[in-house]
Amino acid sequence: MRKLELHWQILIGMLAGVLFAMAMVQLEWGPKFISDWIKPFGNIFINSLKLIAVPLILASLIKGVSDLKDISKLSKMGGRTIGIYIATTVVAVTIGLGVVNIVKPGASISEETRTELVENYKGDAEAIKSKADKQKESGPLQALEDLVPSNIFQAASDNGNMLQVIFFAIFFGIGLILISEEQASPVKKFFDGFNEVILKLIDLIMLAAPFGVFALLAALVVESPSLDLFKALAWYAFCVILGLTLMLGVYLLLVWVFTKTSPNTFMKGMSPAQLLAFSTSSSAATLPVTMERVEEHLGVDEEVTSFVLPIGATINMDGTSLYQAVAAVFIAQAFGMDLSLSAQLGIIVTATLASIGSAAVPGAGMVMLVIVLAQAGIPEAGLALIFAVDRPLDMCRTVINVSGDATVSMMVAKSVGKLGIPKVKNWDDNYNKSA
Repeated sequence: MRKLELHWQILIGMLAGVLFAMAMVQLEWGPKFISDWIKPFGNIFINSLKLIAVPLILASLIKGVSDLKDISKLSKMGGRTIGIYIATTVVAVTIGLGVVNIVKPGASISEETRTELVENYKGDAEAIKSKADKQKESGPLQALEDLVPSNIFQAASDNGNMLQVIFFAIFFGIGLILISEEQASPVKKFFDGFNEVILKLIDLIMLAAPFGVFALLAALVVESPSLDLFKALAWYAFCVILGLTLMLGVYLLLVWVFTKTSPNTFMKGMSPAQLLAFSTSSSAATLPVTMERVEEHLGVDEEVTSFVLPIGATINMDGTSLYQAVAAVFIAQAFGMDLSLSAQLGIIVTATLASIGSAAVPGAGMVMLVIVLAQAGIPEAGLALIFAVDRPLDMCRTVINVSGDATVSMMVAKSVGKLGIPKVKNWDDNYNKSA
């Protein structure tokens, strides 16, 4: 029997998890059984991916930067990477504002529903607001100050400090470029081997992906809010999903125009990473798989993937930025506010800058949304209006974040002559050879 491709295995796992949970919630003891005996396996799967995120960034970035052998190449690739990331983020926010202003989902929220949502999620909204307040109290150069870690081991112990790890890896790689080849060689060989080990661990973890997403989706169904609340927010969710779909279309167009790669090839190559992003709601957790798919299935050279993708997982949050734009205007509409053009242009700027500082973990977009709301003069209490559907929409926007990272890596690779023919590796390649 022909072995199913990974994306089909993951899809089957997701569908089975949803159906299993729907059957179990009919039983009195079903939800507790899933929470106690199924959900932990989903958490283990996510933790195993997060476990190798920091080692992967360190190994791949140090290797990628040192392989450039010339700092001018680093500045050239870095400038293009950040430039394209910022451009796509601006496009994403603009699409979000366009959709939400045309559909006007907030106008359909009744006073009764608004009161119910605010009351149900008041505690969550206040907790998010307190986190955002701390962030807003910091000085104008706080983000730059936070970029440089005082202790790399402490920074590497928390996946929320990805930018600090990236800074150290690039700094270390530049150091390797500046010393003699003889002195740098043993260090580079170590990181080459270390990187290959991490990539092989990714292959092994992905063998458990169908079971991991089964557990994650089953837990999500059990923990979802009531259907009545979802119906009240259906138009808002529709706007976010429509905007995300349009943004995916922009990516496919960019890939086709700039790299001559067909949309079908791109989607087939990225589908396992996209499905994993949907299941985990975390760009950081999906990063190892994104790097593998882009390099082995889309033909991007390791020199590019090891530099562009770790940076993208941290600063490129197109899906999150689009969602913030839709959410901000939706909340304003729900409260009967009419945002001016200047206020909406401010949303574009703030959402773009906020996405750069947003951690690549589930729910981080909510904290940054408070800053966007404050800038536009929208009541932060309106956060409570969107909590009910935030989790499933978080899953959707993470798919776009990951797709954007892959798109930009292909564009950068094409621009520097590093886009070639895909070379797929299997987890047991070396095992078969030795056998």
